[in-house]
Formats: sequence, structure tokens, C-alpha cells
Amino acid sequence: MAETHSFQAEVSRLLDIVAHSLYSDKKVFLRELISNASDACDRRRYLALTEPALSAPDGKYRVVLKPDAAAKTLTILDNGIGMSEAELIENLGTIARSGTAAFLKGLEGDSKRDVSQIGQFGVGFYSAFMVADRVEVVSRKAGEAHAHQWESDGKGAFTVTPVETAEVGTRITLHLKEDETDYMLAARLKHVVKTYADHIALPIVLDEDGKEETLNSASALWTRSKSEVTPEQSTEFYRSVAHAYDEPWLTLHYKAEGVIEYTSMLFVPGSKPFDLFDPTRKHSVRLYVRRVFVTDDCAELIPAYLRFLKGVVDSEDLPLNISRETLQASPLIAKIRQGVTKRVLGELAKKAADAPADYAKFWENFGAVLKEGLYEDFEQRDAILGLARFRSTGAEGLTSLEEYVGRMKPGQTAIYTITADSPEAALRSPQLEGFRAKGVEVLLLTDPVDEFWLPMVAKFKEHEFRSVTRGGADLGAIESGDKDAAKPAETPAPAGTTDLIALLKLTLGEAVKDVRSTDRLTESAVCLVADEGDMDMHLARLLKQHKQLGEESKRVLEVNPRHPLIARLAERLGQGGTGPALEDAAWLLLDQARIVEGEPLPDPVAFAKRLASCLERGLAA
Repeated sequence: MAETHSFQAEVSRLLDIVAHSLYSDKKVFLRELISNASDACDRRRYLALTEPALSAPDGKYRVVLKPDAAAKTLTILDNGIGMSEAELIENLGTIARSGTAAFLKGLEGDSKRDVSQIGQFGVGFYSAFMVADRVEVVSRKAGEAHAHQWESDGKGAFTVTPVETAEVGTRITLHLKEDETDYMLAARLKHVVKTYADHIALPIVLDEDGKEETLNSASALWTRSKSEVTPEQSTEFYRSVAHAYDEPWLTLHYKAEGVIEYTSMLFVPGSKPFDLFDPTRKHSVRLYVRRVFVTDDCAELIPAYLRFLKGVVDSEDLPLNISRETLQASPLIAKIRQGVTKRVLGELAKKAADAPADYAKFWENFGAVLKEGLYEDFEQRDAILGLARFRSTGAEGLTSLEEYVGRMKPGQTAIYTITADSPEAALRSPQLEGFRAKGVEVLLLTDPVDEFWLPMVAKFKEHEFRSVTRGGADLGAIESGDKDAAKPAETPAPAGTTDLIALLKLTLGEAVKDVRSTDRLTESAVCLVADEGDMDMHLARLLKQHKQLGEESKRVLEVNPRHPLIARLAERLGQGGTGPALEDAAWLLLDQARIVEGEPLPDPVAFAKRLASCLERGLAA
């Protein structure tokens, strides 16, 4: 009996994009379906290593394309692992990827652009609706006695019905649209397979009126020497294993020999996946053992900070029947991981040196992920620091730490940093004023990960990292190179400044940790800083937003004694002007510093009243 199910909302949105797309390269649907069929065969073959009864009867696996001109259909068959009823509903009716809904909601209605990103979801099956107005899927899972048929026109619902079939595997029948019937032509299918699926490591067979012809070379592409693989073949292999539509930014194809042997064909994508920072995201590197697929879920194979990698690693030394638990703890896997990591970081370093503009594109896409390695991988920390790029107050584009150190001022010993939500927000910070006046460069750190690796790393070579938002930043020892620029900082503070600071401390009490005079400000009257040893303000704000921090440490209010407002308040105090006016001014200065830092005011009503009182007194004067 047929059961009708509704598509998940995200699937309906995706299918709507596909159905109304003007995407010109529709033939990629065949690559997606063949790739899925190949994966299913790989999984059954691996399962059969420990459960021989589940193997294909003759031990051979293949994908068959069967056009039917009379019925106007194209059928793709495989003898892979198959799907149960529940898996048909789950795999073909939902997209179980966190963040999908938000991503789809943000698509801009550009059909070509939108469809080009289908592969990001790992659901290339839906590309079938680019050429078919109805799709039938019949599948029987290995080890199960019953089969089921999934059917849909892609317009909001699908049906699942029990059926009888003797064959284990999956049969997908596409009822082609009137203007897509050329996909029933043998010549067309041969061309598409040769272009997009020649690398598939099992036979892709064309069955035309009972006559069979193998269309691909059926050899694993990564086993061929690098010189035998064309750029076009490499790109299509990347698109197949990554379910992607973009061009790879970097390709690494090599064979490691020595104590252990393995072959790798790895890719750095040309664009950033939408779920790159999703906590559940894993790397997309498949592990093979002597050309036999083992798993795409070996967490220990690739470090988390390289999770943007796609491709395959094929080992000659691992046993085929190893369990997943044993695999994770295998010393051979650890050695492969170490070798792959060094090779990838080495290739990135070459790219950074030879093509800095191109490398900048990589860094914009994946730099925030790579920086996770600074606190996760002590062994590779120096290599990653060399690869790191930053925006700064002293460079137009991205800069390396080596370049920053080369521009340090005489007398400067630290690498100065500021963390913020964006470069624009960082540049607006009053804490930069003194550094800007002396021409001291400051790195603008805007990735959340920056708050975590900095305390772990502490130094680059002999230069420690120092946040400009902490107290104790001493600019006096640094020579600006412009003697005139240093003069304002050497001018004595106006008379009464010490007494004013004492009054501010008394008035503000427990609201601040301390009140101090500073030379870091040149334009602003006040700013807030974290005391030495306290948590950085931006990190505290992030943790508080995510409810990971209870009570924040009190801040230090730093006062610019040469600012006209501070000088006038000191003068008023010297004339005996204590009272409500100066108390209101003290609290307004603190609230001003909070506003500039982007922090919420603890008492907006009191702030408004004090501001109104000050304005009233000013107008009455």
C-alpha cells in the first residue's frame, strides 16, 4: 500500500530552484547519480568483507545506464548496498544538514547561481529533476528481503510503496521532460560519462536493447601517475567526490613511499562551504585500502583544522577488515595523518610564497579554520603561524607576521593586536589612537578563534602578542620616527588631573576596577581596558552573549588628561566645583566609554537623566 509523505521544507525549496532553473549544464545530473551509485557499490563491497553473505553474487559491482526511447525514460541501476524503506524516506525526503534552512533562505533568486550550489548539501540526487518531470526509485537493501519504491514529481510530496524485486541495489528511472529526450541517445550518454565519470573505479555499462558496452576506463584516477591525469579529469574527480560544482583551488596528487605507503588525491575547494563552522561538520576525505573503499568517517585521518579538504587517501598497509574503532586508534592512521598534514601545509606555504594574491583568496575562505590548528596542533604551530595572514593598520591587504615584524618601530618589542567583530569596528576603537599617532601597526583580529589561539601561542619568534585593549600598554619606549608626533604625549598633564582621577574613582566606586591616566588616547576623552591578567574585553563579550560567562571582571577606565573635556573638568574641580554636576560627568564618561566599546548600558534611564541634566546646565550657563 502506497504511503504519501511531504518533503521537508528545505527540500521543497531546493526542488523549486531546480525545476525553475535555467542552468545550462544540466548533464551534471548524470554525474551525481553515477557517483551516488558508485558510493553504494563501495559500501556493499566493504560490508561484504566482514559479512560475505551480503556480497554481490559474482563479487562484481557495476552501474548500468538503460535508455528506453518508447517509454521516454533513462534508468540508472546499481548493485550496491541499497536502501530500506526508512532510508528512502530519510535520504530522499529530507536534508539532514544543520544550517540548511538558513542557507536556502538567503539564496538570492539567481537560478544559475543557486543550482550551482546544490552539491554543497551532498544531495545531488535532486539534480535529476532538472531533466525529469517524474522520478521513480526502487531499492532493496543488502540483507533485507523486501524492496520499496519511492516516486515523486518533485512538487511537494512523494510516495513509498512495497514492491517485489530479486535484485539487491537501487534502480532510478527518470521520466524525461519533452525537451530532454536526448539523454536517451547512446552517443549523448557516452559523451557525458567519458567527460564526467571516466574516473569512477567500477564499470559504467550502457545497456541498449540488450547489448552492453562499458563506457569508462573503470580505474581509480588516484592510482594513475600524475602525468597521466589531465586537469579536466582532475577537476571532474574533485566535483564527483566533493559533490561540488566549483573549480578546486589547489590539487595535491602524490604517492608517499617509505615506512608506510599511501596515495593521496586531495583538493582545496575554490569556494567556502556554507556549513564550514557547523559543529557537526567533518572532513570529506575518503579512506581506501588497496582501492577498496573503507570509510568516509575516519575522524583521525585528517585534523579538524583541515576539514575543508576533499578527496581520497588510499593505503597499501592497513588491513581491509579493520573495525572503525580500531581504525581510529591505529598508529598507521596517525602516521598517514601526520604525513598528509605536513604535505598540505607545505603546499600552502609554496602557494603563499609564489602567488600571494591567489593565496589571499584561500585565506579569506579558510583562514579562520586553519587558525584552529594554532591551539590544536602544537607540532605544526610554527608552520601555521607562517601561513597566517592578518588585516592590520599598517597594510592595505593581508599581511604575514614576518612582514609585520619587519615593519616594527625602533623600541617596539611586542606584536600589538586588537580583537573585534569586524575590521571596521576595530578601527573605530579609541584604544588605537595612541598607536596610530606613533605609527605603531596593530593587527586587526576579527575571527572568534583569535580569542583562543592567542593565549596559547603567546609569541611569534621572540615577540609576544599584546592586546591594545589591556592596561599597561607602554608606548613611551617606542620611537615613532616623527619627533613632532611624540610631543603631545610629552606635554605635562593639566593641573588638577590627579585630583579629578581621585574623584572619578570615588564616584564610580565598584563600577570600575580602577581609574588611570593614559597616553594611549589622542582624540577621545576616555576608554575602557582590561587590567593585566584579566580576560580580554571582546572575549568576555562573546562568552557572555553565548551564556558561557557569569560575572565579568571590572574594567579599568583610562582618562586622556589632555582632552579638552577632561582638562575643563579638572579646572572646575580646582575651582571648588564639586557636587552633582561633576558626579553626573563621571558617570557619563563611564557610559560614553561603554557605548564606544559596543557594550550595553546597565541603566539607560539613569544615563538619559544625567545627559538631560548636563544639557540643561550647559544651556543655562
